[in-house]
Amino acid sequence: MTKAIAFSEYGGADVLRPIDLDLPAPGAGEVLVEVRAAGVNPLDHKIRAGLLTALFPVAFPFVAGFELSGVIRAVGADVTAWAPGDEVFGVVMGGAHAEHVLVPAAQLARKPATLGWAEAAAIPVAAETAERALDLLDVRAGETLLVHGAAGGVGTVLLQFARARGITVVGTASEANHAHLRELGAIPVEYGDGLAERVRAAAPGGVHKVLDAAGAGGVLPLSIELTGGADRVLTIADFAGAAEHGVRFTGGAEGVEPYYGRAFEAALALHAAGDLRLPLHRVLPLAEAAEAHRVSEHGHLRGKIVLTV
Repeated sequence: MTKAIAFSEYGGADVLRPIDLDLPAPGAGEVLVEVRAAGVNPLDHKIRAGLLTALFPVAFPFVAGFELSGVIRAVGADVTAWAPGDEVFGVVMGGAHAEHVLVPAAQLARKPATLGWAEAAAIPVAAETAERALDLLDVRAGETLLVHGAAGGVGTVLLQFARARGITVVGTASEANHAHLRELGAIPVEYGDGLAERVRAAAPGGVHKVLDAAGAGGVLPLSIELTGGADRVLTIADFAGAAEHGVRFTGGAEGVEPYYGRAFEAALALHAAGDLRLPLHRVLPLAEAAEAHRVSEHGHLRGKIVLTV
């Protein structure tokens, strides 16, 4: 048996409960990972609250968690790239908020000894989302990208990926996070009334593309105004707003080929060069997953929330 945190009905964070599961055996193309740390993302609490039933239907009881770091304990018969004892990090389609989880072998990367468990677990979703967003927006070196919600988990990694590509980033965040954004190479601006004027002052040459990682009301029409076209704006946080304003939405489940390999390589290259920063907003034990969900729902994060196992 293995322990996990799951929910058997949609609702608030208090529907999360510890459960015991049969220890699974890896099938074709799978490995069994003993989880050391797992990331917490907005997707987790949105699924738990029943806000994404059309996009992401689940069977109860459902174990959340889409990214992890850990140690491989068993491999499927056809898996040759990994062996028991290998330290890894990667992406899984739910199930990471547990002591053990089955993961497709192709969705893992080797964890360097110099990278902590919690930091490694903070990479996968943010890195894949950042790589996908930059590619879908086709942001080029020398262009200026506006990122709404730049201090969160995705924004923090995306700023670093963009800087490595020679992209100038203007990032919206509260005043308390401006120094953090400057350290990551971005130009910070306060969100709220008057945002368009502040962005124009920060980027007098104009904004070429916009990524909405916040989902705050009103930023999509403002972004279209700043760039001159809905095709230059992408959101990962406002599905309804995207449909209303003709903006593209990407959540990784709409037929876009995942960017795991490229994203993990980019993150590991920055880490090897000493240039990857992975701030952790909160690190909590797995048993406090409900509190992690509450913190995530509150927003205004600097970096990622991680559960340790």
